Amino acid sequence: MLFKPAEYLDLTRTEHVTLFDAVENVWEVLPQIEVYLKFRLKPAILGQVIGKPFISDQVFLGEGSVVEPGACIIGPAWIGKNCKIRHGAYVRENVIVGDGCVLGNSCEFKNCILFDQVEVPHFSYVGDSVLGYKAHLAAGVILSNLRLDQRMVRVGRGESRVDTGLEKIWGGGGGRSADWM
Repeated sequence: MLFKPAEYLDLTRTEHVTLFDAVENVWEVLPQIEVYLKFRLKPAILGQVIGKPFISDQVFLGEGSVVEPGACIIGPAWIGKNCKIRHGAYVRENVIVGDGCVLGNSCEFKNCILFDQVEVPHFSYVGDSVLGYKAHLAAGVILSNLRLDQRMVRVGRGESRVDTGLEKIWGGGGGRSADWM
């Protein structure tokens, strides 16, 4: 059973489509984010920084994007054009954010890919996740799927399940189908 990225995500809605070229299952992209950023990230601040948020030297901020005071971007992180990084947003390591996204107050992001126009406006955690085009998280959503029994996460359709080989994973939203999780 395969979970091909194109069956679940609109791959035309991310600048980072090459991440998905060599994967058979959509979740296989998550361990590749770190290496992708290591070799492709060219740090630059092309957007507007208001006040004194913390932004490390491992960050690309696209044109038209705004980072508000109190935000913290550790990186490595690639933030697209026309994004809003609101007060209190915490962007940790290995984060890719598409164009026109909102990373809201009291939200934390780690090892994730947000396609274009994703909105995570307030009080949420997005870790080890893939959020498709125009996904919108309501307040207080936690996308973390660490199993308490320490086993690998399994996904499937109906009664069929397949091991992902990952301890943590979340995916869905804004795509063609979200039934893989």
